Amino acid sequence: MSTVMTLASSHAAPASPLSELAISQLHAQAENALSVALYHLRQPAANVPGAARKAVQALSALNALRALEVAA
Repeated sequence: MSTVMTLASSHAAPASPLSELAISQLHAQAENALSVALYHLRQPAANVPGAARKAVQALSALNALRALEVAA
């Protein structure tokens, strides 16, 4: 079975919907990472290193979000 790859057309969609999608995804990633960090901290045996990793992931998503909004 062969794999067929299609090339982008010369009439590609404008870049703004892609950036709106990227903004939504980064916002969701940040919110999800913070939610998981809080979950780790609310457990009886709090997983502080896991919460810290998720907080760093959330900050990374927020920094990327800020960079996208500045570029737009």
